[in-house]
Amino acid sequence: MRKVKVTGSGQEFVIGKILCIGRNYVDHIKELGNEMPERPVIFTKPATSVIGEGEEIVIPSYSSDCHHEAELALLVGTRGKDIPASGALNHLAGYGVAIDLTLRDVQADLKKKGLPWDIAKGFDTACPLSDFVPASSVANPQDVRITLSVNGEPRQDGSTALMMHRIPELIAYLSGIFTLEPGDLILTGTPAGVGPIKSGDKVSAAIEGVGKLSVTVR
Repeated sequence: MRKVKVTGSGQEFVIGKILCIGRNYVDHIKELGNEMPERPVIFTKPATSVIGEGEEIVIPSYSSDCHHEAELALLVGTRGKDIPASGALNHLAGYGVAIDLTLRDVQADLKKKGLPWDIAKGFDTACPLSDFVPASSVANPQDVRITLSVNGEPRQDGSTALMMHRIPELIAYLSGIFTLEPGDLILTGTPAGVGPIKSGDKVSAAIEGVGKLSVTVR
């Protein structure tokens, strides 16, 4: 069972559901040529896709185009169903840094055929994840800077202020579909600048006031 820690609190959570939001930043939607969604786009990753600081990404042999996507991750600390947006942040135990890895070639092929694209998002090592800081330590999670570099070269630089669907709205929306439980994770989408990674690359992501995360590609 993979666990995540909340630094300074002594809390550990067994990872439950990993609920991910796609197409939540306008510039990222445009760079991929996707349609603008009316509601949050949801997909999931299994807990087995999580790796931590300093671990290795293994790109599956069935792909030749793996992309990085830096994101703010939310850690659910309190169970909830049909949570009102006004109280949604009270259900969080912490905030972390995530890198949503996507097999872009596999995803595009499956989308073209109208098929699910789980294997493009949920493979082993597809979710590098930092430890979490206590939710109370982040004054405004809706206005923090997200950056990502590959081998020291800047790739992504955006702000959570640019989200189409805000964090309380996402929690409320998701809790209307899934009961949220302690240990569940929510990945909130990625700003523009996604791109490919290859064997030997060092991928480093950071979110101001939240943390840093560095992994390598085998």
